[in-house]
Amino acid sequence: MKTEQLIDALVADRGPASASRLSRFPIALGLGILVSLAAFLATLGVRPDFIPSIETWRFDLKVAVMLLAWGLALSLCRALASPFEVRRPALRLLPLGLVLFATVVVELMLVPPTEWATRLVGTNWAVCLTAIPLLSLAPLAALLIALRSAAPQSPAQAGAAAGLLAAASGATLYALHCFDDSPLFVATWYGLATALVVILGAVLGRRLLRW
Repeated sequence: MKTEQLIDALVADRGPASASRLSRFPIALGLGILVSLAAFLATLGVRPDFIPSIETWRFDLKVAVMLLAWGLALSLCRALASPFEVRRPALRLLPLGLVLFATVVVELMLVPPTEWATRLVGTNWAVCLTAIPLLSLAPLAALLIALRSAAPQSPAQAGAAAGLLAAASGATLYALHCFDDSPLFVATWYGLATALVVILGAVLGRRLLRW
């Protein structure tokens, strides 16, 4: 029996029950985000100048980038839950990379070179590297549980995508607290924090999502 035929047989054997469980994916993600939201409100909370900040383009852009990352990660995660190969999954994140690159270029053009280092380091980089992974743990756990009911062709890739989606969820919440709105800060520290969760998701996915 060829590999493709084996996969088809296994998927058919799982039947409607598997599809039904995968349909609970949004519910699992929603529950995970609610847990993170409760933790966020109990510990960090929304920044005191939230209302004035939404009138600034850097804050609005930061939140928009997080939501773009969330949407692309959601699409990627659902695609990689399939037992069939997804060719070049990283290309699905190309719009996010282009937007981040463009925002950094604009920031470098608007800000004098003497201020680049200050904007890059910001004031809360250590909090960012800690808070985003912690706020991502509940969504990541929920996503991995949901993905165990699926049959991902690559458990490691599916786990990494779950990590990306969880990190985007945590980063979106943290963005409402963070006082550092510069694209230089967001691209660097949000990116590093996200990478940590993606690596964790890949490691856990490889162990937990095998079928």
